[in-house]
Amino acid sequence: MNVVILAAGMGKRMQSALPKVLHPVAGKPMLSHVIDTARSLSPHQLCVIYGHGGAAVLDLLSKQTEPVSTALQEPQLGTGHAVMQALPALDEDQPTLILYGDVPLTSAATLRALADAAGNDKLAILTVEQDDPFGLGRIIREEGRIVRIVEQKDATEAERAIKEINSGIMVAPGGKLKQWLGALQNNNAQGEYYLTDIVAMAVADGVPVVSAQPGAQWEVAGVNSKVQLAQLERIHQGNIANRLLEQGVTLLDPARIDVRGELICGRDVTIDVGCVFEGKVELADGVTVGAHSVLVNASIGAGVAIKPFCHIEQAVVGAASIIGPYARLRPGTELGQDVHVGNFVEIKNSQIAAHSKANHLAYVGDATVGSRVNIGAGTITCNYDGVNKFRTVIEDDCFIGSDTQLIAPVTVGKGATLGAGTTLAKDAPAGKLTVSRARQVTVEGWTRPVKIKK
Repeated sequence: MNVVILAAGMGKRMQSALPKVLHPVAGKPMLSHVIDTARSLSPHQLCVIYGHGGAAVLDLLSKQTEPVSTALQEPQLGTGHAVMQALPALDEDQPTLILYGDVPLTSAATLRALADAAGNDKLAILTVEQDDPFGLGRIIREEGRIVRIVEQKDATEAERAIKEINSGIMVAPGGKLKQWLGALQNNNAQGEYYLTDIVAMAVADGVPVVSAQPGAQWEVAGVNSKVQLAQLERIHQGNIANRLLEQGVTLLDPARIDVRGELICGRDVTIDVGCVFEGKVELADGVTVGAHSVLVNASIGAGVAIKPFCHIEQAVVGAASIIGPYARLRPGTELGQDVHVGNFVEIKNSQIAAHSKANHLAYVGDATVGSRVNIGAGTITCNYDGVNKFRTVIEDDCFIGSDTQLIAPVTVGKGATLGAGTTLAKDAPAGKLTVSRARQVTVEGWTRPVKIKK
């Protein structure tokens, strides 16, 4: 099977410099959704028709794991004209599936059903009945058989009353498609070459015109404005939430979750309101995620409690750990089992072994921290000299007092204690107390200044 994806439209109503098909649904461009679904059908040829914002569209396509054929439509003279541009890339011996880059949620199962209905010799149209079909092409049937499609602007009052609409998605026999496209005329209200006109041609040629229906109306919903984009986003997120619920995940409010990638959950996972998951996120058994947390490409071990307002990105959190509230784990963070990271603690490119704690107000960057280490409030690793970054090593069983600065590269030996307020510029020996602070002085006779009256 050939697949042609129409993605050349300007999308004026989007009010954006970004090409319409590149606007995201669930964090992924609409065109990428359509390409991924098309790929799942194992097409013989896949061709994307581009036009407005062509450079940005081509940039997206260049990042595909498998090559995609492209064809430029310039100027844009309608859907039939768009498909004409793909003909050199298509195998005439294969049926051709026509998709749209701004219709991102059509399922592979629906497209397979459409392809099955078409076979190799029929024209198959994906149709759906809508209560308010305004602006959409109507399916005209005679004695139950599809005979043509009429666009809203060209329809009579009786035709506009029809509720069965054309989704635009269809499968056409390869050789016939080329013949029909060559015969298209633009004598209509828009002055365009309508792809839908091939239906009447198929009827005239004795080619059966059949239909299939999607599993849900939203599968054929297109996007022409930011309003429709937002509506489709909520539909898609609702579908994701329902799948999570069916898998046994507890969602405190299914209407307030955003999954922008792949979320994999074990048993007895609980997710509070307002959480965002981006990229690939794995939550093992018994994980709880507090309200308004953001997780990006993260792996969370069994029994972890993430308290509200945490941001975890490209990090690994070991089992039974406690994170937050208001904690930030940046890329390269790896936490062992039963690690506690408390409020306003930031960790970057660091490994912290089992049973260690940084419970509040600390920055740990470019560090290797052993087991059973306590990092006091106000502690920072000074890892950056303005040009280069250096590493801090804190070995097992250390106690780091509050308001300590560790000027990397520096090592704190096993079992060492750093007194509160220490600025550590040299290695601290194992098992010893190291203190660096000025002598406390009380100044006799000092009086506090008073405000001078003006």
